[in-house]
Amino acid sequence: MADGGEDVAVAFGGQADKVKQRHPVALFFHLAFRVGAIVVYLFCTWFSSSFIANFIVIVLLSAFDFWTVKNVTGRLLVGHRWWNKIDEDGKSQWVFESRKDGRKPLASESRIFWWSLFACPAVWAFFIISSLFSLKLNWLMVALVGGTFTSSNLYGYVRCTQGKNSLQTAAKEYLGRKVLEEGLNQLATQATPAATASTA
Repeated sequence: MADGGEDVAVAFGGQADKVKQRHPVALFFHLAFRVGAIVVYLFCTWFSSSFIANFIVIVLLSAFDFWTVKNVTGRLLVGHRWWNKIDEDGKSQWVFESRKDGRKPLASESRIFWWSLFACPAVWAFFIISSLFSLKLNWLMVALVGGTFTSSNLYGYVRCTQGKNSLQTAAKEYLGRKVLEEGLNQLATQATPAATASTA
């Protein structure tokens, strides 16, 4: 027990109580723009009755979020980047890259990055569905813009982590496993009646 009002710090599992972030400013802006766009979408009618003003604010926040996540926070927080370029033939090519220098991203920053990257398109999808069913077509357009921006970044970063062709490979492997499992199940069900008939 400590005497004289001293503070005693107890480290659980050998770790310090506070984990410092390597990129706190990037983390702040990664969350600020995307959460800001969602909050403005939810509560903008409390502050302004002008749909145009609300639309502009939400689209600007979504655009700032798209640019920040694509060009800054993805590179700093998880070591990925993606972009589109036009080659000499005039064809559009997508480039997906991951850090190869061996440095691992900080687990807490990476977790926040990925959770927000997956959660925000889900929230915008909910807004799209709710505005569609309530027949608020103006707000449907706003939700589609927000959903498009966040979904584009999600797609780009998932492609960075999985490689260019591995999404197709993973789908083929999954379908191949399902076909094999179904075939084995069919053989097992056909073998079971034959086995019971021969014992009877």
